[in-house]
Amino acid sequence: QLQLVESGGGLVQPGGSLRLSCLASGSTADYYAIGWFRQAPGKEHEWVSCISSSDGSTDYADSAKGRFTASRDNAKNTVYLQINSLKPEDTAVYYCAALKTNKMPCRVAAVQMKDFGSWGQGTQVTVSS
Repeated sequence: QLQLVESGGGLVQPGGSLRLSCLASGSTADYYAIGWFRQAPGKEHEWVSCISSSDGSTDYADSAKGRFTASRDNAKNTVYLQINSLKPEDTAVYYCAALKTNKMPCRVAAVQMKDFGSWGQGTQVTVSS
């Protein structure tokens, strides 16, 4: 069974950067993509990005384009989310999750919150001066 563990969150000043990690263990071949999501206080989960397990192609929500970059290191079974020029509105718990089917593009599944599993426990990102 696939397990995902996020890390790398913290308190950062506006304009700063963070790199979040999502470490996969267990059945690491059992997914089609890794999605990054976030949940701000009092708000629903918001999709941020996807990265394909096959070719490493990426996709981003409009709110994430330009400042967020997803990448992977297959040797380390780790997916990363680099966030630059952090803003207070980026404050949230960030989660990674595995897309279990390829019935639809990752971004479609992510927006619908369908077919994702193996959610990690999340890592808190707080942007404040």
